[in-house]
Amino acid sequence: MTDTEDFVTAARTFYDTIADDYDDRFKDVMSRLPLERALLGAYAELVGPAGTVADLGCGPGRVTALLASLGLDVYGLDLSESMLAVARREHPALRFEQGSMLDLDLADGSLAGVVSWYSSIHTPVDELPRLFAEFHRVLAPGGHLLIAFQVGDQPLHLAQPFGHPVALDFHRRRPDRIAALLGAAGFALGSTTVREPDEEAGESVAQACLFARKEG
Repeated sequence: MTDTEDFVTAARTFYDTIADDYDDRFKDVMSRLPLERALLGAYAELVGPAGTVADLGCGPGRVTALLASLGLDVYGLDLSESMLAVARREHPALRFEQGSMLDLDLADGSLAGVVSWYSSIHTPVDELPRLFAEFHRVLAPGGHLLIAFQVGDQPLHLAQPFGHPVALDFHRRRPDRIAALLGAAGFALGSTTVREPDEEAGESVAQACLFARKEG
């Protein structure tokens, strides 16, 4: 098994195992995050109604549904069939597909927008250039990328969540490093937003959200 296959399989197994518990725990999370809702609203305004947006690593589909409610033609993609089952149950009017964001079954330049909402956090740093190159490939010139992640230098190793016998690394990033990698992939950085951790929500590190655009 290659290193890429190894971390992809680990992520799929982890989320297949915890999908229903994860959905119960975080079902109302967006209602507690006004800044994130505002950022997603700004992203929807930037992209507009023309063209398709892919929510890559969509999990149970909450961000997909929010973007759809803001008028975007959006669908979700995730590795985990169990997460997709939750998304389809909770949001039956929306489209959800199984696949890897490292190897998208999409034509070059076919998307108006790509969203990676805390979905790159299981990708090792050495694989990020490949990931960002894939985002760049599928975006049309002028297309918009939104990427969110936890800020930091050391990964969080989460073992036995909800009592299940699985574990996974959650990689934290520095916004300036992500901005540099996006630039190397051909993106123009639009904005960087960093907020302090919300202790009531169980956060221990700052949270970052970057807007970038594929140059025409």
